[in-house]
Amino acid sequence: MKLSWGTWIAIAYSIFAGAMIFALVKSFSVDHSLVVEDYYAHDLAYQTQFDKEKNSLALQENLKISLLENERSVLIQYPADMKNVAGKILFYNPSDKKSDFSKDVQPGENNSQIIPLEKAKPGRWKVQVDWQADGKPFFKETEIYLNPAAR
Repeated sequence: MKLSWGTWIAIAYSIFAGAMIFALVKSFSVDHSLVVEDYYAHDLAYQTQFDKEKNSLALQENLKISLLENERSVLIQYPADMKNVAGKILFYNPSDKKSDFSKDVQPGENNSQIIPLEKAKPGRWKVQVDWQADGKPFFKETEIYLNPAAR
């Protein structure tokens, strides 16, 4: 059976319309929320963030953030010569804003802190440490990957 050119146009138009409807339905299922709520205020404070990172790079001994895979926890080792360390640690999940959480900086013996991650989802995380010591602000960010098999 041979189809006329009008039938082929109708078939092509139907496929195009179906693809557009499918794309429209799929676009409604995507979360379009901002990464941070106060985006503009966060952007204006960039210079202070830059200064904190510059202070961190100037340290004799760097802050170390390492994943203890067997224990499902993160070890944060502050420089040994720092005193009066205080601040916040943000665990940021780029794929799910609802799973973000933060902890206070509370170094124990040897200026180290272990943070358990048993409730954290597997995947990519950014660990952002924003701390002050001896009157100076510092910032360091590291990416970690939680393995689903380590749960």
